[in-house]
Amino acid sequence: PPHFLSNSHTPFFIYLKQNSSSVQIHSAHLPCVQPYVHPCALYKYYNTSIRESQKQQQKPVWNQQQHFSVSSVIGVGEEMDIAVTVVLSLVLGLIIIMYFLFQPRNPNSPPCIRGWIPWFGAAFQFGKAPLEFIEQARVKYGPIFTVFALGNRFTFVTEDEGIEAFFTSKDIDFEQAVQETVQRTTSVPAEIFYRNRSRLYSMMKGKMGTSSLYLFARPLCQELHEHMDCLGTAGTENLRDLIRSVLYPATVNILFGKGVCPTNKSDIKEFEEHFQKYDEDFEYGSQMPEYFMRNWSKSKKWLLKMFEKVVSDAERANPSESNSKTLLQHLLDNLHGKHLAPNYALLLLWASQANAMPVAFWTLAFILSHPSIYKNIMEDIVSVFGKAGKENIEISEDNLKKLLLIKWCTLEAIRLRSPGAITKKVVNPIKIQTFTIPAGDMLMLSPYWVHRNPKYFPDPETFKPDRWKEANLEKNAFLDGFVAFGGGKHQCPGRWLAIMEVHMLVVLFLYKYEFILLDPVPKESLLHLVGTQQPVGACRVQYKRQP
Repeated sequence: PPHFLSNSHTPFFIYLKQNSSSVQIHSAHLPCVQPYVHPCALYKYYNTSIRESQKQQQKPVWNQQQHFSVSSVIGVGEEMDIAVTVVLSLVLGLIIIMYFLFQPRNPNSPPCIRGWIPWFGAAFQFGKAPLEFIEQARVKYGPIFTVFALGNRFTFVTEDEGIEAFFTSKDIDFEQAVQETVQRTTSVPAEIFYRNRSRLYSMMKGKMGTSSLYLFARPLCQELHEHMDCLGTAGTENLRDLIRSVLYPATVNILFGKGVCPTNKSDIKEFEEHFQKYDEDFEYGSQMPEYFMRNWSKSKKWLLKMFEKVVSDAERANPSESNSKTLLQHLLDNLHGKHLAPNYALLLLWASQANAMPVAFWTLAFILSHPSIYKNIMEDIVSVFGKAGKENIEISEDNLKKLLLIKWCTLEAIRLRSPGAITKKVVNPIKIQTFTIPAGDMLMLSPYWVHRNPKYFPDPETFKPDRWKEANLEKNAFLDGFVAFGGGKHQCPGRWLAIMEVHMLVVLFLYKYEFILLDPVPKESLLHLVGTQQPVGACRVQYKRQP
């Protein structure tokens, strides 16, 4: 301010004067010009003068000759270079901020939530509780809105027209949306990803489709029996851990081959530690450079190293008969870039575990917390298999079709705890309602919130498995508005196998054991957009073998 630098009320400014060897910075009062005085010296002088004048009740008097000499300006140039750099940087930063805050908005673009920090945008607000953020933004801005975060534009669609466009438009692309995620989480380069994606998707869809489930039913049932027998006759355990101890080894053995991955207690501890770390931070690892995620990166590298041996063993034992092959061996037969087989094996492991385990947890937790539903399910199990007991019953697909209430419970659990967001990339501008969404945007759909639309699901927050009576499950058709597995030509290829796994796991658990829920069913975490929602906190159960 002028009064800080001078006792004059005339306008004050700073200017630069350049000669052949240096830049001199000068202060000027209009109409006079004086040599520049270093601000540190001026600040010291001013503070001293003020204190003295306050004692004397006098206004400080500027006396350049008294307070400064030629020596006070020698060597100032270098210090001022730094000062000017800082000032210019601040000014440039301010200009950038003002640009992002106040740049003119295309009237055809959806409302955009930007934040005020360049590049970061609204990342801090969005990342704090993304599920809540999405719904609050929908209420405030309407059914279509854009979030600018970490240099990307995420445009959310929440109503019918946007949902239809998400699943049917040719101007958006799924592969481009997920390629970078796959590269960051499994180190598969873009070229190899694009070369393999369609081929592997078609293979997976065929091998895990409804017509092939019979190949998995018997070995899956045997595996579940084997690992449930390790639980003993009674105990108290966190329900998540109880499910993981049975479902993980059973699933891994049928997909990768028995004994190929670590599944016994002596080998599994270190593996579980690394996989849990990899799984828990998968979403963050898919978005951030690895040097920000050192522990996660360490676990990823450990798993990739382990899968080198898994792949080697699978290739050595690869049979010629197609129906005798594991899913991993089918993958190896169809893979371009064999040196990346461990990377694809890691992706297969994550895909098989990341959603099936939390879905199984929520299904059992909801059943146990609704006594009338629990009672009806037990009556159904007895009607199909006789009195519950210790026998190792064999469960067929026909048996599961007679136990529809458990399947309804599974689908209702999936509805209530679906992924926070699924995404595709806009490759050509697309018009939805009155808005034009530009190429380059990530088009986002939230199954979690779509499943809370009362238009499709009345009383949406309530666990009501009976609502699934209306679905034509015999023809593999879900309820209208159910988008947990995606839609169009990019639906989850393993959805039918995952539903069968959970269905069979629940049947065997309830046939073999009596359960008492010791804790309330926990709330879902609101921190994640990728995958089935995880519980916040423990949920202990007491179990004992049926008499």
